[in-house]
Amino acid sequence: MILHRDDPASDQPRPPKPITREWLFRAAAHYLERYSSSTANLRRVLERKVMRRAHARGEDAGSFAELIDEIVARFVELKLVDDRAYGEARVLSLRRRGTSTRMVAAKLSEKGVERDLVEELLAADETSDRQAALAYAKRRRLGPYRLRNRAERRDRDVAAMVRAGFGFADAAAAIDGEPDQD
Repeated sequence: MILHRDDPASDQPRPPKPITREWLFRAAAHYLERYSSSTANLRRVLERKVMRRAHARGEDAGSFAELIDEIVARFVELKLVDDRAYGEARVLSLRRRGTSTRMVAAKLSEKGVERDLVEELLAADETSDRQAALAYAKRRRLGPYRLRNRAERRDRDVAAMVRAGFGFADAAAAIDGEPDQD
């Protein structure tokens, strides 16, 4: 049967396909192809996908909780999701770009990495907050990396560093220092 524009049935969008184990596995695999993730973050992503599809189909999203747990456990078993490896990579990346210890801890907690593991990863990190503050100042062009009005903007630059999670001493040292010669 060919639907015509005048046919009211053609105005109705088709309901999405049912939520199946295969669909959920493919959705998780597709997400992990694009992003690294912690276990808790993958679970949240899958819960959102299931909630949207279940709502569109008029189903109860809560009835798929066991299926989500099963899929997440399968990806952990396949070692495609590993909180320790994710945390280590994230700490290295964030510290290299000049993120303070406080902000690293907050970002990892936000992604669902457990507090004990966060503390362990930060204890193993060899980057000092002073080094990270210098990297942050360079990336944001604050203090010694500012092209003009350095003295006039000093207090604002220090305040920006403190808001980024650095202690006052580290922020002031980064802003008042000399630019490193790369």
